Amino acid sequence: MGGHARGSGEDGLRTMASQLKSSTTNRRWRWFANHMATAAAVGATILVIAPLVAIFLDLVYKGASSLNLDFFTKTPAPVGEMGGGMVNAIVGSGVLLMLASAMGVPVGIAAGIYLSEFGRGTKLSNLVRFTADVLNGVPSIVMGIAAYSLIVAPEKTFSAFAGGVALGIMMIPTVARTTEEMLLMVPHSIREAALGLGVPNWRSVLSITLKTALPGVITGCMLAFARVAGETAPLLFTAFGNPFVSTALNQPIEALPLQIYVYALSPYDEWHRLAWAGSLVLIVLIVVAVALVRFVTTRGVLKGAS
Repeated sequence: MGGHARGSGEDGLRTMASQLKSSTTNRRWRWFANHMATAAAVGATILVIAPLVAIFLDLVYKGASSLNLDFFTKTPAPVGEMGGGMVNAIVGSGVLLMLASAMGVPVGIAAGIYLSEFGRGTKLSNLVRFTADVLNGVPSIVMGIAAYSLIVAPEKTFSAFAGGVALGIMMIPTVARTTEEMLLMVPHSIREAALGLGVPNWRSVLSITLKTALPGVITGCMLAFARVAGETAPLLFTAFGNPFVSTALNQPIEALPLQIYVYALSPYDEWHRLAWAGSLVLIVLIVVAVALVRFVTTRGVLKGAS
């Protein structure tokens, strides 16, 4: 009896020791795996951010010295002369982006609402979704050629309107797909609560569902805005360029990406200098616009409203 009891006690101690050893091994392995995953995530983040930081620092180094008051207030100087600025391109980019946003954002949001709330599972919604995905992958120069064929060729003139249409079409698929995904993330119980109170479906979508997803929808709009802000190829076939300040929609108009492209290909050092400065201004404008909207949607009025 005594020997059997001692044997059972020793077996129990060995089992406990084995369990403790296994637990310690598992704890060390979890610690190692956790730190390896953290290191991989940090490394991936650095790989994503490093090119952006390198490009921005290069632009600051080569373009900051060329920024002065003339750059923001004067039109380009004649070929071979020093000085001049890009006020015509800055104004033109503002006109084109406002025109593109006025066309692309409402259509894109409306398409996203239809895909998420009204056409879910229908053949038409599948066709719209497929078309949006295809448009997202279409090269921008194809958009420019299409706008040229539909607007420029019949009107027999390049125009700001044609450029805005080309950029607006490029914004639609990004805004539509982002809006759809953001609306699908809204809990279905919110829709049911609104319908249970007797709110019509269309009003529930606009006043409750869309308002709840508004920060994400606006972020998608800014992603589309940032994408088209630096496009050059569509504008070669539509806006064409203008050495003077112009806001007429039926006349050629300049844009920062277009003028940077022309200056970068030129043989003049002065134009190369201005191209670097224009690139820096374009990047800063995009970053400031996106950061401002992100700040408003995460800490400002929109977050409190939603």
